[in-house]
Amino acid sequence: MEIVLAIGIGVLVSSGVWLILRPRTFQVVIGLSLLSYAVNLFIIAMGRLKAEAAPILSAGGVGDPGRYADPLPQALVLTAIVISFATTALLLVVLIASRGLTGTDHVDGRELDR
Repeated sequence: MEIVLAIGIGVLVSSGVWLILRPRTFQVVIGLSLLSYAVNLFIIAMGRLKAEAAPILSAGGVGDPGRYADPLPQALVLTAIVISFATTALLLVVLIASRGLTGTDHVDGRELDR
């Protein structure tokens, strides 16, 4: 399971970096989104991969923390998802405004001469 998650994170990071280096603004926005997904998966993986484990301790007393998943990375990822959604929405609005003002969606505002 860990190797599959590591490969998935690597694919998301490499795809995100490749898209960020593209000349179109929409591709840059999608690349940033992929990188945020990769970071979220990485944070979840740091909270220990444990199948069918409760995220919190029971109220009945002290339990063995090794049998439970860590809830802090899950809370951090939920917050990061909301922030990345808002950032993506803002970037798309800026992209549409820039396209309307310049007439192109190229990153530096002008097309390459071919």
